[in-house]
Amino acid sequence: MPCIFASPDNTRHAALNAILENPATNRQEAARKLIEAAGGKLVSMYSVAADGPGVLVIFDVPDPTAAPAISGLTVTAGTLQNVKLVRLFTQDEIKQVRQNAAKLRPSYSPPGS
Repeated sequence: MPCIFASPDNTRHAALNAILENPATNRQEAARKLIEAAGGKLVSMYSVAADGPGVLVIFDVPDPTAAPAISGLTVTAGTLQNVKLVRLFTQDEIKQVRQNAAKLRPSYSPPGS
């Protein structure tokens, strides 16, 4: 089953300087190439100004272990920092989560009970 992730990140100073040297650079194409190499699909990519310049990348990968590999590569390459990888769930997936939680509820004893 595909897994959709959102990754809000801050762009590192060196990467920003490189982008300013070539303002026509296509970082979306670079992101697409990396995500597709992992068997995934770039859903959308936005530039953000909050918390310093950065990007919000939404991507879909068939293997959830590919997501941290993708974000890890961008961090170790010095492109991004403060990466937050967030797994997004569809409403159908959340329905399944709730059903599983309801089945498991009798098996859990909270502290103090």
